[in-house]
Amino acid sequence: MSAHFSYWSRDPYGIHVTFHAEEHPPVSWVFARDLLAEGTVRPSGFGDVRIWPNKGEQAGSLGLKLTSPYGHALLTMPMDVMTAWLGQTYHLVPAGFEEAALDLDGELSRLLGEVS
Repeated sequence: MSAHFSYWSRDPYGIHVTFHAEEHPPVSWVFARDLLAEGTVRPSGFGDVRIWPNKGEQAGSLGLKLTSPYGHALLTMPMDVMTAWLGQTYHLVPAGFEEAALDLDGELSRLLGEVS
């Protein structure tokens, strides 16, 4: 199984992950960027998404557990790769500036069918 992590400034709070497994259609998840950042330093999350820094034999890696009514996934990824990638997201939209990256008026106009 492979996973592709994406981040877009138009959705500054979310991390998008698409999983590709052989003979199955891709599965996508979205969770908070802050959850991923917190998970690099301590166990974080509850419910459907949990993230933690691994210790012992898997030191230097990050654990990610996703749970849904349709199944679950337990993944491990290199911590240095994930923290470097996460740092790039904060370079694109710094922490605390997520709301400024959103075009709430434009989105509201679009939802209401108005011409902007």
